[in-house]
Amino acid sequence: MNKPLDPVSEEFPGSVFMAAVGSAGADGLATTENDFTSLLYNAGHRSLGSSYITDQTVLRDLNLDQVVEAVARGWEEAGAIAALLAEPLREIDAIKYRQEVFQDLEDPVLFEEISRFVNRLREVRSRFGVLEKIRSMYQRQGWVLDAASIYYEAILDFARELGGASIRSRGLRSFQKFLESYIASEGFRTLVAATQDVEEVLSQIRYCVRIKGRRVEVSRYEGESDYSAEVLATFERFKQEEAKDYLVKYRGWPGMNHVGERILELVARLFCEEFSALEKYSDTFGRFYDSRIRRFERDVQFYLAYSSYIKPLRDAGLDFCYPEVAVRSNGIRALSTFDLALARKLVLAGAGVVTNDFRLEGSERIFVVSGPNQGGKTTFARTFGQLHHLASVGCPTPGTAAQIDRVDRIFTHFEREEDIGRMTGKLEDDIARIREIFDVATPDSILIMNEIFTSTTLNDARFLGKKVIAKAIELDMLCVYVTFVDELASLDASVVSMVSTVVPANPAERTFKVVRGPADGRAYALAIAERYGLTRERLNQRLAR
Repeated sequence: MNKPLDPVSEEFPGSVFMAAVGSAGADGLATTENDFTSLLYNAGHRSLGSSYITDQTVLRDLNLDQVVEAVARGWEEAGAIAALLAEPLREIDAIKYRQEVFQDLEDPVLFEEISRFVNRLREVRSRFGVLEKIRSMYQRQGWVLDAASIYYEAILDFARELGGASIRSRGLRSFQKFLESYIASEGFRTLVAATQDVEEVLSQIRYCVRIKGRRVEVSRYEGESDYSAEVLATFERFKQEEAKDYLVKYRGWPGMNHVGERILELVARLFCEEFSALEKYSDTFGRFYDSRIRRFERDVQFYLAYSSYIKPLRDAGLDFCYPEVAVRSNGIRALSTFDLALARKLVLAGAGVVTNDFRLEGSERIFVVSGPNQGGKTTFARTFGQLHHLASVGCPTPGTAAQIDRVDRIFTHFEREEDIGRMTGKLEDDIARIREIFDVATPDSILIMNEIFTSTTLNDARFLGKKVIAKAIELDMLCVYVTFVDELASLDASVVSMVSTVVPANPAERTFKVVRGPADGRAYALAIAERYGLTRERLNQRLAR
């Protein structure tokens, strides 16, 4: 195509305006063959049954709903992150697969490089997302070129960083291997070469714009003086200090107004061959985003989000570990563990966090937790459930060490306010809920009960509690039972008594430590009497009045 030699011009009607455009995501469609399939699932992954998702009631009882919401908040793949945090893995190797990736991401340099890579890819897709909003054909083609440049540079930079990192996880090693083959592929090398060629061609374009009234003339640059430099030099001596930046910060990239569009069209008419090359490039490479790159970008956000959530706790000195998970071990244990949701609130408020240990050995399967109110019993129960759930989705868990059994499902039965709209009473509802749980629970399930049967008499609560524990023993399932009925703690050899403790010198002051020990409600009689004003001294004072 021959280049026009004469200047081109056009008259514009109306006023000049600038329209800002937002950004949206767009998926790449091109694919390449490699053994990398997912950073979340190993090759032999099987989900729990039909992709079992933990019930929202269970998440709420364990305060895991707060964790899930906070972890996912602000991330592009928030919905997927929340779903992954609610879906337990069935295979132990699938759990280890995720643990390995989390362990690699404990390297702060690698974590930052992956975060940077994800952000650059998001920028690429944001540019694709606004293409349909751009009216100028030449600007759309230019944005495809710009997006491709960001894309290939991000991939080359990230591959170089991965090559220098110490990577042990199967997931990241698989992606690293994929990147090496992808970069060496003819398709990628052609994309890079074509992008660089067109960028070089376009970078040589120089033109002049002359504006007189509503008439704009565009011509080739022929060595004319750069008046902008002269103006800046003239006024440089009047400069006193750096001025405040009042420029508007766009959320995305500003679009081109109708004047800019017409000027670009005139420039394209002057430089026909250069813009013809751009058009051909856009038609050929407009769908360059590889689906495996997109899969990695989505998957890794799960790890980045959870790691970012627990970072303030680690910085505060709290430990996280990778539990040893077995099909059915000879015991379970956890050291210095804690309620994740509560700990984050305390740390962000500048308060301390109390940690606890627990263990079950041999035939022991049930914790009965008793002690004074507001002493940490419910928090202990939640901690037990959180630990098992987080381990089942492959996440680091609170504590210095943990050994647990693989569980197929977690059930909770926490005290509910009575629903006055129901025809049944609270006790009947409690019994019905327990019955529903036992109808589907297995020896691999966990049941966590917190202060149930409180609406009945002590004798009835004792009777019903014994029945529930007997059924749990029959199923041989893990169980935590928080109760005010001390006798339940000594029903069977499989039952372990845990007690929330108080300061010996001041029984009214809680330590929030829960330890193995015999249940003895009399130890807290003085604290209870103090709470309700029933000590000997207080009673004498009241009688004297």
